[in-house]
Amino acid sequence: MSDATATPGELAIDLSGDRIVGWVRWLSIAMGTTGIFLAMNQVFNWNFFGALEIFGVDLIIDTSFFYIMLGIFLSMVYLFYPLVSSEKNRIPWYDWVLFALTLGSAFYIAYHGQTIIQEGWDIVAPTSATIIAGIISLLALEGVRRTGGWILFGVCLFFFLYPLFAEYMPGFLWGPESSVEEFVRQHALGTESIIGLPMRVVTRLLIGFLLFGSALVVTGGGEFFMAFATALLGKTRGGPAKVAIVSSGFFGSLSGSVISNVVTTGQITIPTMKRTGYPATYAGAIEACASTGGALMPPVMGAVAFIMAEFLNVSYATVVLAALVPALLFYLALLLQADNYAARNGLKGQPASEIPKMWDVLKSGWYYLFSLAMLIYMLIGMRIEVHAPYYATGVLLISSAIFGGKNRIGFRHLIELAMDATKNIVNIVGILVGIGLIVGSLSYTGVGPAFSGELLQFAGDNVILLLVLGAITSFILGMGMTVSACYIFLALVMGQAMAKSGLDPVAGHLFILYWGMMSYITPPVAVAAVAASTIAGSHPMKTGVMAMRLGAILFLLPFLFVLNPTLILHGEPFDIAHDVTTAIIAVWLMASAFEGWLYWVGRIDWEVRAPLIVAAVVLLYPGTYSDLFGAIIVALIYGYCRFVRKPKVA
Repeated sequence: MSDATATPGELAIDLSGDRIVGWVRWLSIAMGTTGIFLAMNQVFNWNFFGALEIFGVDLIIDTSFFYIMLGIFLSMVYLFYPLVSSEKNRIPWYDWVLFALTLGSAFYIAYHGQTIIQEGWDIVAPTSATIIAGIISLLALEGVRRTGGWILFGVCLFFFLYPLFAEYMPGFLWGPESSVEEFVRQHALGTESIIGLPMRVVTRLLIGFLLFGSALVVTGGGEFFMAFATALLGKTRGGPAKVAIVSSGFFGSLSGSVISNVVTTGQITIPTMKRTGYPATYAGAIEACASTGGALMPPVMGAVAFIMAEFLNVSYATVVLAALVPALLFYLALLLQADNYAARNGLKGQPASEIPKMWDVLKSGWYYLFSLAMLIYMLIGMRIEVHAPYYATGVLLISSAIFGGKNRIGFRHLIELAMDATKNIVNIVGILVGIGLIVGSLSYTGVGPAFSGELLQFAGDNVILLLVLGAITSFILGMGMTVSACYIFLALVMGQAMAKSGLDPVAGHLFILYWGMMSYITPPVAVAAVAASTIAGSHPMKTGVMAMRLGAILFLLPFLFVLNPTLILHGEPFDIAHDVTTAIIAVWLMASAFEGWLYWVGRIDWEVRAPLIVAAVVLLYPGTYSDLFGAIIVALIYGYCRFVRKPKVA
């Protein structure tokens, strides 16, 4: 989950300038490595420190552990991220003060971890603890501003202060009266806010997967998956676009970061697509869509998938299996559109001289696939998602050290691994600690459940209206908030409403996730498209519009699997097989309609494309009669194209 661009066997680390150099870099590595070790000690229950306490802190107690991790990684936000851009090459004295203040405040609370639980400091606490709680809260707000930007900061600030004026709010927005002392204690000393669900997810699950993603980058995994996709699809018509789709899908599914995916794979895929005849706008849009889909593709997906598992109180494997078919349908749609576009415009594949041999690719990087297979087996087969990424990372590093050839991992790579993992953990802690403030306020004031009830009452028995309202809200929030923040907020205010309406809980939460992701490829935000357009040299908004068109299936898929849970593998085997098959056919028809090319026919115009869309929608609607009606439409279309209209072959 790095934002760095990987080259073979190397890692170029972007640290927002030259702030992290010299002894500061080694300090960061030491602190990050310590944090990772503490997380592993807790996850594996090593009890490394025995029954003894270190400086009075029992690290086995979750409360103390969370604050120690908060101190380690939130403090480094002030080293990694400058107050203003003009300070990106140096660390001013006040950032060192904030660093020390964060570390000291968090460790003070960690020292009293047991006392906090026993005496209920979130309700009544000594004056000194209340002051420290206020300092921690303010530091968390500044941390989310530096890592998440002004918009997310504004949202977090609003909800942080909400308990102060909740008693003056009307209707379902009302909350109990709270003083300044009370609400800062609840945020900093309670278990529902700063060290609430987001922090628990980071320490329990995310650190391991972030470590695996960094190991993948450091050992040259991005290059391998690119070569693998090229060997697999490079020779086919429109091969470069298909390579971009498959390689971004592979890499994104493991990194979980959309922008990182665009920057890492797009540097190679976009110029290659342009060189073989794809317009710059189309090339950028393909990469933006493929990278966005990577964050929805199992096995890793992204931070939000782990949060979802915690919210639903289900295993991560449950979320992975549910997300599999929708993600594959999305990538199938992209591949079919790329193939149809190439067929319509007469585009060829890459020259044979640029295509590596599959055997050579597998021989040089088989251990990437082996470690990935192990990760998937441990996630889905053994259901040990907490331990799986650490084992997979170990297998990857050992295999790379033995079989890596020119990319064989050494001490330098281990240092790069520690640095990259630290940077990624610091970033996500800075964001999720701020999001914890949202969770805490909605929980303490009771506004979350009240809003959910009000929404359910407004929608009545109309499930479609509820879903439309959810989609619009998710999309709007996704424009200014991270996907994690958007999901957490809506899961709190809409999750219960969806569950009470009779919708499958997993499908409902995936619905929120999918619509929150839309802003990555949809103007006016379209951050993935903007990043891709920078590489492609195309107009950002035109690239965004094209990405929205190519990723149109994303606007439909959430409604499909919510209304038809068989698409998330919930149901009887026969029903699942039937509905997945009809969905695949529908995706094929939509891809043909969008690109104006129908297999075994050739070029088609709108007198054929429009009925194809109708047939696709009908097939997607569950039911025997709808399937029969859709099949009849398809048969009539082919009959018309073959016997009535002269085929318009390119």
